[in-house]
Amino acid sequence: MDGNMCESCVNYVYDEEEDWEYCAVDMDEDDYVRLVTSPRKVCPFYRNDDEYAVVRHQM
Repeated sequence: MDGNMCESCVNYVYDEEEDWEYCAVDMDEDDYVRLVTSPRKVCPFYRNDDEYAVVRHQM
């Protein structure tokens, strides 16, 4: 998986109390194993955090 992709994902959040960023997707161990061992290089949970993407698409 592309590590740079996480930074633009809506699921990648910053915790001010702990001062760190993490993936906030609620996945169990099976989901995590499938994600890590998948031959696909794209995260199935990725959602772009660009709120203007829909507007640009409609233009």
